[in-house]
Amino acid sequence: MVRCSGILLVLMTLAMLINEPAAAEATEGKKNDMDAFVILLHGMGRTHRSMATMAKHLANKGYRVVNLDYPSTRASIETLSLGIVAETVQRCRLERPSAPIHFVTHSLGGILVRQYLQAHGLPPVSRVVMLSPPNQGSEIADLMKDNFLYRWIMGPAGQQLGTGTDAVSHRLGPVDVPVGIITGDSTLEPWFSSRVPGPDDGKVSVERARLAEMTDFLVVHKSHGFIMNDPEVIDQAAHFLEHGRFKQGE
Repeated sequence: MVRCSGILLVLMTLAMLINEPAAAEATEGKKNDMDAFVILLHGMGRTHRSMATMAKHLANKGYRVVNLDYPSTRASIETLSLGIVAETVQRCRLERPSAPIHFVTHSLGGILVRQYLQAHGLPPVSRVVMLSPPNQGSEIADLMKDNFLYRWIMGPAGQQLGTGTDAVSHRLGPVDVPVGIITGDSTLEPWFSSRVPGPDDGKVSVERARLAEMTDFLVVHKSHGFIMNDPEVIDQAAHFLEHGRFKQGE
């Protein structure tokens, strides 16, 4: 009974966090000194507003920022990636054919980029920063996937983020682009963290955020839901886009 009550409480909290997409995309900032684009992809159940602080910082550095809104709880990873993500990349290519197209992603957003890169490439010098990505799945998705409310709230993509043999992490191959990963080891969700082996951010363990082909990896004392707003994380993400490594690697 205690377990069921805990699950229902968590699901009700998740439902309160989910908003309708406000727009197909939102371009931030006025300073367009660079040719390079940065496409921002929020996490599951969020909107482009969760990446607004990151968008403003990168726009002030001169990047052409596309802060994308997408219906994360309404479609599969394949549909989202080969639809709205592919269309956005194509629009950037048409606007400036030779410009780098970077990504900064949170959680599910990183998996969408990996899915896109299975059959597509990016222009030279393009880079990807992933924040708290479930690259090897999440035990929380395993725990919740058979719950009716979770299935209803999180939709098709929520069923693909587990660690089992049917999970997306088992079929995605390596990506041929520099990837920097920042993940957290602090939690605001102890009920979830108690069910995740090792250090975690409340949703994803530090180990499961990794990719074999990643260029750089950084662990910060932040939680899953707020890592994208942390000044240190934002600064490190911008540094990787410019230099291809985090500051700790200098």
